Amino acid sequence: GGGGTARNEAPPPETVPQTAARDARVREQERIARVRASRMARARARLTGPRAGLAAANLAVLIGWPIAWSAPLATAGLIPYFGGDAITIFSGVEALWENDPALAGLVALFAIAMPVAKTVMLALLHARLLTHRALPALDILGKLAMADVFLLALFIVLTKGVGVGYVTSAWGLWLFTGLVLAQMAIGYLTRRIA
Repeated sequence: GGGGTARNEAPPPETVPQTAARDARVREQERIARVRASRMARARARLTGPRAGLAAANLAVLIGWPIAWSAPLATAGLIPYFGGDAITIFSGVEALWENDPALAGLVALFAIAMPVAKTVMLALLHARLLTHRALPALDILGKLAMADVFLLALFIVLTKGVGVGYVTSAWGLWLFTGLVLAQMAIGYLTRRIA
């Protein structure tokens, strides 16, 4: 060879910082990809086996709550507050709000807030975002969420016993009770695998 320049020379000094910056960007992108892959793997591992089935059942219960709240629980006639209309949880809270806001608040708390809180807590346990230390709170929420079914049954029994008017149960009562019982079963099974 002739008088050409050597090919193994170091790059000119002005490109070294550019190369270092590019290498740093590539390393950062690779690190981000590894973190994302790790997070995805952990998320998949959280919902495997029995947890996946419980999480799916819990999601079905969560979807069922708004349906149960607007479904007819009972039909009442000649009874103050309801006068022949189908009683839903929403209409019951609304009717009670006009005459007894405190009782309406309690019904809303027990029939709407507590079941949703328990469902969300179960979802967090299934995803392992809460530990087994949350189980006592889950038990309390479960008892409070079941209280509304008892109150509704008591209302129907008392109304039938008074002999004034009539109350007949409707499909929404069965749906609501079924959701509460399903949630109790999901909670029981969740405690067993926690």
